[in-house]
Amino acid sequence: MLPLVLAASVFAVALAVYGAIGLRWRRRARMRRAFLGLVAALEFEPYHAAALKNEESGAAAAELLLDGHLDIDAEGAVLLTGTGRDPGRIPVHPLPAALLEALRRHDPEPVSIGWIERHDAEYAAVRFAHREERKALLPVRPRLPVVKEGSLRACCGCVGVVLLLVCWIAAAELLVVSRPHGVLEWAASGVTALGLGLLLYAEGAAKAVRARTECGDPLGDRLRGERHPAVEGLDERQRLHLLRSVADHDRWPGIDRAVGDDEEEDEDDAWWDEDWAADAYRYRPSDEFADDSDDEPGDDSGDEPDNEPDNEPGDEPGPRDPSRDGP
Repeated sequence: MLPLVLAASVFAVALAVYGAIGLRWRRRARMRRAFLGLVAALEFEPYHAAALKNEESGAAAAELLLDGHLDIDAEGAVLLTGTGRDPGRIPVHPLPAALLEALRRHDPEPVSIGWIERHDAEYAAVRFAHREERKALLPVRPRLPVVKEGSLRACCGCVGVVLLLVCWIAAAELLVVSRPHGVLEWAASGVTALGLGLLLYAEGAAKAVRARTECGDPLGDRLRGERHPAVEGLDERQRLHLLRSVADHDRWPGIDRAVGDDEEEDEDDAWWDEDWAADAYRYRPSDEFADDSDDEPGDDSGDEPDNEPDNEPGDEPGPRDPSRDGP
């Protein structure tokens, strides 16, 4: 009789645990399908798609480059053309218009797109406003309610896990000590063992459900292969120059660089003679041989002994004292 009771109890507990996992799977799968449907129905404005990839500055510069407002050299320096200096020529979209105004503030000094993107406050404000405006159009990622620590639901969950663990240990011990008789009891013992194994794998089943119903990044997957039309219109050389200018954050600062910085650096380094330093710290074997040749034997031209007395003018030697001479 005991094997039948164990089989019924373990089967009921396993059914409850896997029923909860199945309901969670269904709910998460429904939320995932709804979110993917919303992302698939979105229609992105070109600069919105570029902003989601943090490439809106490069797209705005590409549009200005195609319209003839600026030119980018091989080192990434941006200079305005005659069309770009014309105050009556303003792009329609606010992002290239703000970038053009930032370039005009630095004109005629060369400046990089990366420098403006990082250090120009007015252009950064326009970028932030555009992102906030477009952010409201994006669908909200569905998320299950988070169980707060210390809440009633969290406490009930902990108690349930403890009870499940106690029941599993007790059922496993009773299964070992029980003596089944007959085919029915042996079958009930097999059902009990199968139920205990399923309960042992319940945590792995829950992790598999979470992994299969994860939304991932469908928005990033959709935008990864898209490019702004202005960037697509550039040739390979222009695209390379544009990427170099966007990646440069400190080489071409425009008029933000102080005029007297170079002069002060030159004055500070004026005491240091690079030619002298390079000559002083250069080892030349010829100098060593030249020093040895000056000390060759027989050459006394430079080392003549001075045997003359060191008498001052007007001091004549007096008479010799015989008492100081030895015997």
